[in-house]
Amino acid sequence: MGILDRVLEWEFNGRVLTIITAAARVALTPLAEDLVRMTISAAGGRGVIPTGAVVKKAWPPVRATVTRTGQGVSLSVSREAPGEANSGSGIRVKIGFSPLQVKWYRGGRLFATDEAIEVCRDRIAIHRVLGPNERFYGLGQKMGFLDRRGRKYEMWATDDPLHTPGTDPMYQSIPFLIGLRKGKAHGLFVDCAARSFFDLGSCEPAGTYSVEVLSPVLDAYVFAGPSMRDIIVRYTELTGRMELPPLWALGYHQCRYSYYPEARVREVAKAFREKDIPCDAIWLDIHYMDGYRVFTWDKERFPNPERLVEDLARDGFKVVTIVDPGIKVDPEFDVYREGMEGRHFITNPDGTVHVGEAWPGPSAFPDFIREKTRLWWGKKLKEAYIDKGVSGVWLDMNEPASFRKNLQGERTLPHDVLQGEDGRRVQHKDVHNLYGFTMSRATYDALRRYAPEKRPFILTRSGYAGIQRYAAVWMGDNHSWWEHVLASVPLCMGMGLSGVPFVGVDVGGFGGDATAELYARWMEMGAFMPFFRGHTALGTRDQEPWSFGPEVEDICRRYIKIRYRLLPLFYTLFEEASRTGLPVMRPLILEEQGDERVENLSDEFLLGRDILVAPVYLPGQTKRLVYLPRGEWYDFWTGRRYRGGRHIVANAPLDIVPVFVRAGGVVPMGPEISHTSAYRCAGVSPTRTMQSAEDPFDTLTLHVFAGEGVFELYEDEGDGYAYRNGAFGRTRITVTKERITVGTPRGDYRPLWRRVEMFLYGFGDIISVDGELVKTQERFKSDFLSIPTAEVLSDARRTLKVVVEKQGGFTVETRCS
Repeated sequence: MGILDRVLEWEFNGRVLTIITAAARVALTPLAEDLVRMTISAAGGRGVIPTGAVVKKAWPPVRATVTRTGQGVSLSVSREAPGEANSGSGIRVKIGFSPLQVKWYRGGRLFATDEAIEVCRDRIAIHRVLGPNERFYGLGQKMGFLDRRGRKYEMWATDDPLHTPGTDPMYQSIPFLIGLRKGKAHGLFVDCAARSFFDLGSCEPAGTYSVEVLSPVLDAYVFAGPSMRDIIVRYTELTGRMELPPLWALGYHQCRYSYYPEARVREVAKAFREKDIPCDAIWLDIHYMDGYRVFTWDKERFPNPERLVEDLARDGFKVVTIVDPGIKVDPEFDVYREGMEGRHFITNPDGTVHVGEAWPGPSAFPDFIREKTRLWWGKKLKEAYIDKGVSGVWLDMNEPASFRKNLQGERTLPHDVLQGEDGRRVQHKDVHNLYGFTMSRATYDALRRYAPEKRPFILTRSGYAGIQRYAAVWMGDNHSWWEHVLASVPLCMGMGLSGVPFVGVDVGGFGGDATAELYARWMEMGAFMPFFRGHTALGTRDQEPWSFGPEVEDICRRYIKIRYRLLPLFYTLFEEASRTGLPVMRPLILEEQGDERVENLSDEFLLGRDILVAPVYLPGQTKRLVYLPRGEWYDFWTGRRYRGGRHIVANAPLDIVPVFVRAGGVVPMGPEISHTSAYRCAGVSPTRTMQSAEDPFDTLTLHVFAGEGVFELYEDEGDGYAYRNGAFGRTRITVTKERITVGTPRGDYRPLWRRVEMFLYGFGDIISVDGELVKTQERFKSDFLSIPTAEVLSDARRTLKVVVEKQGGFTVETRCS
């Protein structure tokens, strides 16, 4: 490759600054005051191959000015209208002409320097100056710790079976990077579906890091920051945000490879209800199919899937089925015949259908880049699943994985097979990373088209930037190893920092046999993760919550019940994610930017802003070290208050995962239920016209921790799209050290609750509601979490319970006696 060493000419048309060299053209397009698109195109090469990742095309006008400097030009971006003075708050790009160098500023802060750009016919690389203590985050699904510095990462969707510490690449390819330099963040998104590399200082000591694409075009978006939160919000504005999921998807899911025949599925469902363990969905792996033929049901194992789905629904269970892309090559198989007749399959260079190897044997692979193929796929989903009442679709093997290796030794398709619309066919190597993304899109579109009254639920193994618009993501085939309990945390946090909030792992581990202790610890952690599903592989031991004896069964029951009581919190956080793109499960650095002690903290996470979870990931441990950020924090289980900005030793017997709540935090809780359909049943019950003290849905429970904070509870029907027309409720709860104000619910949705039950931590013991003293206060025992008793706080203030018989619109004031 050759370095772009001399600029031949440049031009600015008022919107785009174009730099021309002998080997390439560089175009800088300001989109917002903190966002610039930079496209580098090799001379004589093809144009950009659209990936579908970027959904926002029209941006509000920004003011862009170009001035000539001694050795180049400077592009300044501001949101002010023409004629107003430039505030200097936006991006400023200084381009040196000999050699070509690009320096990126915001205000007086230099946040990136592209000191060299290399170009050849089929690859482009940018070399950037690496700051002495610069850290990196994101890049989607990557093994290792939160900070990506010191390794070289590859973007190439891969079916990896082990997930060892050095594993790379993996299933997901999300080329979005956040850098942190001296406490200030900047971002880079490289929109390329071909193979790419991010070398983040792998050869220490390193003075540069590099981004390389195996493509004649490098299409990048540069984010100025300096807030990590703002970068994620802007990135998801660019690539889209997740849709608000159905409430049932936030419950507990039970899966294994595989539950069959039908009698075994019914047995598992019955056990959940008899053992009083909540569950919302049972998943069917590939053995429900006839010979692993997609869109079929085995007539002996599942003779009447419609009746099975209907019976399970009556008991509050949804059914989710796995769907793989590989379609069995069999002239007697109608799906294969239709695919051949409709020209829906990926082809070899000579035009014949490419045949790989998947679970059904020799297999053809649909080309989801083609619109008519996506429509055909949707029709098959309707016939096989939607019409039978199946609620969700689980997409697997969609890297795409093929058991027949290609010439490069990869378990995927050959690089030279062809995809795309007629007249715009491209080689698979140029769009490989899009396969799971486009398969998810086809599936999402089908669920929206054929079940428009329901919100889609799709889980995918592979994806690309923007996958959050179509599907939740799980981290693939992990193992029942303690190392993978720990790895779950940075894996999911990295996905959240990459714009994907709905993420989880196979709780208990997929490969191998879990021990009772490992399973209990993983369940405790999983209850606080966005996607909560137990799963295990063919040939492993039973891995249901009751499979490890009474003690572990009790632990699983308690934490799954806690998960269901916390659904008002989870649903509120998912609604925030759907509006802002911010993750549900957050690394501490996202909320504590500037605290160096959390910059690579990989074994704790925040649920939203205010709840800190510190899972136990080593065997035999009954305590663990926990870092609490600045401010005050409360032990969620005991109510004990701690000063933050330091490490503490937290008690963690087998039945306790350390959880802390920030001072000023509010933790909303709903009733104890066995499945989320109970919410909808309560909402339509004719008896709800009368207030009943025995109706658990009448009460909203709030755990309130003295300090300064605001929480806005979000509620709606839990499914459907009436919320888009105003059928939602928002209840604002404001907290100070002596006062709690619960606002009146706003919006067209009428909440189910009619009274508020509050547990107050760290407040004074003299309480008034709207100015009237409460004559009786009771010392609170935390039996709602099956913990024996709450501890007295260090300053001797009591933990109190207050019940207000109003649907919001009141203020509670406290003082010490």
